[in-house]
Amino acid sequence: MENNYTIREASTADVPTINALAEAIWEPTYSSILSKEQIDYMFEVIYTAEALQQQMQEGQTFLLMYLQEQPIGFAAFSEKYPDEKVYKLNKIYLLPSCQGKGLGFELISEVEQVIQRRGGRILDLNVNRYNKAKDFYERCGYQVHQEEDIPIGPYWMNDYIMRKQLV
Repeated sequence: MENNYTIREASTADVPTINALAEAIWEPTYSSILSKEQIDYMFEVIYTAEALQQQMQEGQTFLLMYLQEQPIGFAAFSEKYPDEKVYKLNKIYLLPSCQGKGLGFELISEVEQVIQRRGGRILDLNVNRYNKAKDFYERCGYQVHQEEDIPIGPYWMNDYIMRKQLV
């Protein structure tokens, strides 16, 4: 893995970059497991500039990953159960051309380190039960904790909640 990537915390000034990355990543990631209508609906709910700004205001921390100064991916996390020091990885995405090169591992590792510095002990994430990313999360040390079906508008997200002890 070449070490010419950087990761930094994003601000609301980075919302257009996150939105552009999501536009390039979202459909290729989900087109094999979700309908185009559901992909479009969820994108509108989660990735418009207004939605991203609101997520930041509500406490999601976004990290942006760059390779040779080009933005290639992002992650977002937030507190889930503060009393239990449980955080949730809300999003982690890389451009399709950057997947399978160890960069996702670097990005999720950075998220875990930031959470540990904030006192977090457990990181949960949701992954669609049919998403091949489940294998990636397992290689990173996450295990299926439970199943969850989440309504989003007229659609359903059929997910696994995966969990990792950070300490």
